[in-house]
Amino acid sequence: MPAEKMEMKMSCVCLVLGLVLLMTVSSDANPHGLEGHPVNCCFNFVTFEIPDKEILEVEKIDSRCSKQGFVITTPRGRLCKKNLQETHVTAAASTEPSRSKQSS
Repeated sequence: MPAEKMEMKMSCVCLVLGLVLLMTVSSDANPHGLEGHPVNCCFNFVTFEIPDKEILEVEKIDSRCSKQGFVITTPRGRLCKKNLQETHVTAAASTEPSRSKQSS
């Protein structure tokens, strides 16, 4: 008799673990605080000029961010600028408004 009880307990444990695994895999829950949080925020801004030939993409920072500005993508990475007057980006942004979408 004790062997039958042990098999029954193991079957129940396996069934419960299987159901928990199934619920975890099929869940579409997001981590806390992720939903509705802006992705393109900057907290440190560069002040040096960026040559036009280096600019691949210009994006306005999300309006929900605490600091406003622009994200400029170059071959070396992404840089944040407070305003476009500090760089050569003004000409690129005003003449080619869809420049950021063409490179993708």
